Amino acid sequence: MAKEGGYTIENIYQGGYSTLDPNKAYSNTFTGYRTNVGSLGLTTNPQTANQLKEVSDKLSSGLKNVEIELISTEVMDSIPIQHLKEINQLNKLAGGEVSVHGPVIDTIGMTREGFSELNRQLAERKITETLLRSHELNPNGNITVNFHSAEGIPGSEWKSLGDIEGKKPREAKKILAVERESGRMTALEEDKRFLPGKDLSEPEKYSPEENLRIANYNAWADSLTPIEFNRESAERILSDVHPILGDLYNKIEKSRATNTPLNYELSQDEADMMKKIYSANEYLNEAEKKAKSNFSRAYELAKRDNDKQIMEILNEVSKQYAKTLKLDKDGNPTQYSNNPKVRSQAIYELKQGLEMVRPKLIMPIEEFAVEKSSQTFGNAAFNVFNKFKDVNKTPITLIENPPAGFGLSTGEDLKKLVVESRKQFVDRAVKEKNMNPKEAEKIAEKLIGATWDVGHINMLRKEGFKDEDIIRESEKVAPFVKHVHLSDNFGFEHTELPMGMGNVPMKEIMAKLGEKGFEGKKIIEAGTWWQQFKTSPIKEALEGLGSPMYMTGPGPYWNQSLGLQQNYFSGYGMMLPTNNYQTFGAGFSQLPQELGGEVQRGGGRFSQRGME
Repeated sequence: MAKEGGYTIENIYQGGYSTLDPNKAYSNTFTGYRTNVGSLGLTTNPQTANQLKEVSDKLSSGLKNVEIELISTEVMDSIPIQHLKEINQLNKLAGGEVSVHGPVIDTIGMTREGFSELNRQLAERKITETLLRSHELNPNGNITVNFHSAEGIPGSEWKSLGDIEGKKPREAKKILAVERESGRMTALEEDKRFLPGKDLSEPEKYSPEENLRIANYNAWADSLTPIEFNRESAERILSDVHPILGDLYNKIEKSRATNTPLNYELSQDEADMMKKIYSANEYLNEAEKKAKSNFSRAYELAKRDNDKQIMEILNEVSKQYAKTLKLDKDGNPTQYSNNPKVRSQAIYELKQGLEMVRPKLIMPIEEFAVEKSSQTFGNAAFNVFNKFKDVNKTPITLIENPPAGFGLSTGEDLKKLVVESRKQFVDRAVKEKNMNPKEAEKIAEKLIGATWDVGHINMLRKEGFKDEDIIRESEKVAPFVKHVHLSDNFGFEHTELPMGMGNVPMKEIMAKLGEKGFEGKKIIEAGTWWQQFKTSPIKEALEGLGSPMYMTGPGPYWNQSLGLQQNYFSGYGMMLPTNNYQTFGAGFSQLPQELGGEVQRGGGRFSQRGME
């Protein structure tokens, strides 16, 4: 931009939408966001294994960035390793750069029956294998490989900014909750209840969050109920047994343990009492098994959630349990520990301690998905780094937001997933390679990041969200973005149009992504355009993104291309007769003098005589 004589020259030719309206400088598809052609790329056809030809065709279009679509594991497995190496050579010759869109798979491990750790491990192996194969495309650099955060699982529904007073953290309209151990899902919505002792003129409102709290409370309480039921059953039986028979019981148990004769003849009454004690012990065994199982569940979940308060409470409960039973230094029972009355007291105290905690047995599906998916991505990224050793030659794992409405599709969820995946990477690096935590964190930040799909997040509109909501989600994930997918739509269907042909707030989203969004590769995903119109979306994409036509600097821009053609019906083909140009040329000089030209009356084209 230069200033001359008090006015500004932005570019040599300002252009115009049409010559009838020369003051309208931009096309009607311009998004207001400009990016140069060098940061843009095209995708290959995901339906063919001949990705070598696909890359060659895309490079011949002039764009140097190509994203290889390996979204189907069947197609990916059909590509010979020699083709991947040949693509690498082709890129070197053309000065191009490739990225990869990995298989679209469930990274969590969900099945119709619920969560399966075996399925999650299978997803981890698939992602690891994709990263390893992608390395062949750029063995001396960091090729970026993109995966959806999750696939096929539904998500919770959230209120838009307009529905939240004071723009507090997000609130749910409906929470899709998951039982952490079984993976079974249930929907929790706002409801109303008439409660005894309350004013019955109006029902009490219960939010999804409150219903989740109640569901957790009830689930934990239900798991503790069998403990007390079995303990009380034992107590009722023991109430009929004289305390002095406890000593006899201990002698009998000791003789059995040491395999020595008792040398004592039981009377019929004593034998009947011993049967009752053994029956009571069966109840106590069941109560103790339930109590220990719940103790282990609570501690494991608290440790996983890093809930230090619960862990501290359970630590004290454990000490009291050992004290009551008088366990030895290794935690093993003594002769005193086997006394039914002592055992009953210890179980009672253990249950009381368990009632003091509230572990998360049920959680929103987003939290559950982050917990499981972060293991998948973090482990896969570490596996590949552990193989190649060199951080500058290890593929970069990028996690993409799927279409809004599915699990882990918002900016907030994607941010949490990237953070937790990096933590998983760091934990393994510190534990298995004895790496300094700070060094491990630095490597994790380089090797794990986010891909932000602007078309996918725009689909929040179908849930009533507005531009400001979509922009806010982009702002949340901005610090983690390394890659951008560009497609436009109207917010209801997963269509993929060139930018500027839908209602994605492109300019505002990219402003929130800031420098990282500007520097990252921006891949044009216009599958619907290819399918419906059978033409390349490059020209339309360049117009929508206002890309400069020349590498030397600003202007003219592709969104001004219609004005550069300078005719009444620009972009609609040749509208004037060809004979006009054959007769008079493209300028005015060949017109007769009467019409402003230089040609005098003379022989006409048809009569060889002057014009009459």
